[in-house]
Amino acid sequence: MARIAGVDIPRDKRVDVSLGYIYGIGRPSATKICTQINVPADTKVRSLTDDEVARIREYIDKNYVVEGELRKQVRQDIQRLIEINSYRGIRHRRGLPARGQRTRTNARTKRGPRRTVAGRRRAIAKK
Repeated sequence: MARIAGVDIPRDKRVDVSLGYIYGIGRPSATKICTQINVPADTKVRSLTDDEVARIREYIDKNYVVEGELRKQVRQDIQRLIEINSYRGIRHRRGLPARGQRTRTNARTKRGPRRTVAGRRRAIAKK
């Protein structure tokens, strides 16, 4: 396995797909990296030379914020929103959706499992 940005990328996949395993690099960025350093995107990682792996590693280090540094930056951005008491920060603090999604019926992942209310079924039946 080639190790780029602290991540072992899969050997049996194409270069552009394998680069997607690095946090902060998606498919468009991976394709752009391949074209910039003149590595065919459809070659398998196991057939890359050491020089090509070194060029990929160097290009990513120079031009992209990835893995631990990016995770730290995202965490700091969320923490800043929480500290300044913005609407999005309050939603993050309460563990609710921050981008305007409805919560009356959906958002089970964020809100957690249902908490049943005693007497609710009988109240519905009396109507």
